Amino acid sequence: MKKHLTYKAAGVDIEKADTFVDRIASMVPKTKRSGALGAIGGFAAYFQNPHRAMKDPVMVSSTDGVGTKLLVAVAQDRHTTVGIDLVAMSVNDVVCCGAEPLFFLDYFATGGLQLRQSIDIMKGIVDGCAQAGCALIGGETAEMPGLYKKGDYDLAGFCVGIVDRPRIITGASVKPGDLVVGLRSSGLHSNGFSLARRAFSRKELQGDWGRKLLTPTRIYVRPLLELVKRGLVKSIAHITGGGLVENLPRVFPKDINVVIDRSAWKVPSMFGEIQKRGCVSDTEMFRTFNMGIGMTVIVDPKRTAIAQQTLKRNGVESVVIGKAVRGANKVIIN
Repeated sequence: MKKHLTYKAAGVDIEKADTFVDRIASMVPKTKRSGALGAIGGFAAYFQNPHRAMKDPVMVSSTDGVGTKLLVAVAQDRHTTVGIDLVAMSVNDVVCCGAEPLFFLDYFATGGLQLRQSIDIMKGIVDGCAQAGCALIGGETAEMPGLYKKGDYDLAGFCVGIVDRPRIITGASVKPGDLVVGLRSSGLHSNGFSLARRAFSRKELQGDWGRKLLTPTRIYVRPLLELVKRGLVKSIAHITGGGLVENLPRVFPKDINVVIDRSAWKVPSMFGEIQKRGCVSDTEMFRTFNMGIGMTVIVDPKRTAIAQQTLKRNGVESVVIGKAVRGANKVIIN
């Protein structure tokens, strides 16, 4: 007799997925904030503008993933931090224009739902949303056996924020003499892992080096919004893929260069280890990794001390790493 096919036999366990959704629903209240309506489980999510006093509210959005850092999480079988990375990559982009992140949605694709792994991932996403002050209002979990190997998965996220149009940070006011303040990163964050992983053996990725590489991306939302609120910044850049060289020019005028003094800060040893093991050039390192600077702000030199004090009060170490000069929209690293 021909065997009857079932969805579960094909690799998709609906009962397990229902259990997962129930567990998510119990975590989501930790991210509750003004504007969030309804609960997890509907066909769509709702959010009401919490800033009725804004003169000209503008919605700001960003979407991103975690990249091949996920392979380190799989090698370690540690999945509680990559959710923080997922949230960080989008909310850190949204805040660059001075916007406040409002809500976040995630997309989790896997070859087969493993409850412990999946719940650990969601704990990280909830933690990241709480750090950023945004609500987790929905998402999608997709089981796709055949497309992903058992134990493998991918993550993507989507954030929406809001800013009053007159207060959008564009970088247009940056002028010669303004200073570049670098905000310390927590490590590699979520960029450059396709190169970084090749510097270590699989055994090392399963051990101490892998644990160090999994250090979650720092979320800069609250300290940066404080700077924006106080009118202390002219420009904000999230230092992701492309490093300082490619990300800074996105947020200052075409007739400006920025000169970076690489001796102004101590590059964390992890970057040196990768460079040494892989025989990677300085140029390649600075175009691939954040090199210890996860965000930059450009400020008036007269307000730099106040800006740095504000960052310190909010738990972020910073250092002046460069200066704006006349030029042609380039970053020069000395």
